[in-house]
Amino acid sequence: MNKTALIALGGNAIIKAGQKGTAKEQFENTAQSLDGIVRLIQMGYRLCLSHGNGPQVGNMLRQQELAEVQGIPPLPLGLLNAATQGTMGYMIEQSLLNRLKERGLERDILSILTQIVVDKNDESFCAPSKFIGSRYYSADEAKELEKSMGWTLKEDSGKGFRRVVASPKPQKIIPAKSIAALVESGIIVIAAGGGGIPVIENEKGSFSTIDAVIDKDLAGALLAHEIGAESFIILTGVDKVCLNYGKSGQNELNELSLKEAKSFYEQGHFPAGSMGPKILAAIDFIERGGREVIITSLEKLVLAIEGRAGTRIRA
Repeated sequence: MNKTALIALGGNAIIKAGQKGTAKEQFENTAQSLDGIVRLIQMGYRLCLSHGNGPQVGNMLRQQELAEVQGIPPLPLGLLNAATQGTMGYMIEQSLLNRLKERGLERDILSILTQIVVDKNDESFCAPSKFIGSRYYSADEAKELEKSMGWTLKEDSGKGFRRVVASPKPQKIIPAKSIAALVESGIIVIAAGGGGIPVIENEKGSFSTIDAVIDKDLAGALLAHEIGAESFIILTGVDKVCLNYGKSGQNELNELSLKEAKSFYEQGHFPAGSMGPKILAAIDFIERGGREVIITSLEKLVLAIEGRAGTRIRA
């Protein structure tokens, strides 16, 4: 078949609701999430995989807070993004290698630490809004952290205050050309995990890490474009995109045009905390010249590729 696809896995597929997130649980969940991907490899797809890291980096942030109490200097968010790319890339790489060997398939798989350049003047740096970490603070604690750590904290759903960071738009992927060449050669690449490691570029062309979180689906859309993928596949917790989700009159969508996707988004059908970022990423990929976006669940991946499940968005 020789089609190229980028598949975006959610971090919640690897730490499931109600779990502690132990290494054993994460390996088991990772292995279970790969059946559809193995099938696509058998069908001849050239693949690049990306993944979310929400629960994982949240746990690492909590570990940093506990370590600081013991006098161990905490690592900044940028380095934690890099760390989750390494740990999760390793889990996906090993689990996928094992699954392929079970089926008599030999393929090279490569995890790449991916830096993504963002604009230091991105408006999100003036108004951070992306919640990170799992810990809630009182109003007094929030004020103290803003003073001592320079953090920004906001109230979240009446539960307390949580840290928020900027979520700038991805501008350039490093190393996009190398990733594209590897995928073209048939190597399965795992890249841009957790939205990538946010970096800014100075006037001399030097890079430096910045504390931020890039939306993983927007990063995936840019990477899918850079590697020349025909399909950008976003795996999430629902089988199809819906209008009026969870309400009376819920309507599952099989196909959407670019114009319809934009219109429904503007009407408020896709909230920022759920389907909204995925629709924005789909719009971005199609507008850059991509052929199609498929949004579906892990379980329905193969059926969606065959046109029997999921939601397709096309120009």
